[in-house]
Amino acid sequence: MQPGPPKPLTHKGQTPYHSNVRLNETTAMSLRALKPLKETQTRILDAAEEMFMQHGFEGASMRMLTARAGVNLAAVNYHFGSKDALIEAVFRRRLDPMNAERSAELDGLEAEAGGKALAPEAIIRAFLGASLRMVEDTRGGGRNFTRLLGRAYTEPAKGIRQLIGRMYAPVMERFKAAFVRALPELPRDELVWRMHFMFGTLAYTLAATDTVQLIAGAKPEDRYDARVLEDRLVAFMSAGLLAPLPGAHQVRIAA
Repeated sequence: MQPGPPKPLTHKGQTPYHSNVRLNETTAMSLRALKPLKETQTRILDAAEEMFMQHGFEGASMRMLTARAGVNLAAVNYHFGSKDALIEAVFRRRLDPMNAERSAELDGLEAEAGGKALAPEAIIRAFLGASLRMVEDTRGGGRNFTRLLGRAYTEPAKGIRQLIGRMYAPVMERFKAAFVRALPELPRDELVWRMHFMFGTLAYTLAATDTVQLIAGAKPEDRYDARVLEDRLVAFMSAGLLAPLPGAHQVRIAA
């Protein structure tokens, strides 16, 4: 007989965040929204974000995390239930509101357009803005999180990548639909690949800001300027999105 899912710890007047996910398994990740945070939960999440960014998901021990947060292990177990659930909460705290902001920006642009297809550049800007603003956020931990996100794509933690993919899926479908309307003659399979390349470009830009210094002539200060990054990324991504198809056919933009 298979054991049932673990039960979250409960306390009168308070329900802790808890997840049934196991990051070393291939089962589908939980998509539960994170409840409003208590002060202790916030401290734990801040410490976890920093420790995971510095030492990796496996390298950051619970002892390191609790020492950084100034709490004991019982507090982590009470609020999150497990290290796996804590990792999920770390990502959900940032990605859920970021993706909601992206969707809201796209909704606003489409409402203003009155039923007409948006320019591809406008769709790209709507997707980039919320994530690039994290690069400038040093006091709230946003910049740390962008580096952590980079680790998630490079470390051999399939469960974490699955979780991130499921969290991104609704907003990616939303933006894909906008691109389909903007570029009616671009084959769907080609659009999927071009969106994949765009997403990879953004992920690398956020996670590997230091590597730009390896190129002679780069201005180090530009790597943390959201407006400069947005303008450069929009120009680069638009060129890739509108590149001629194999056979030198130009990609037509909807009128």
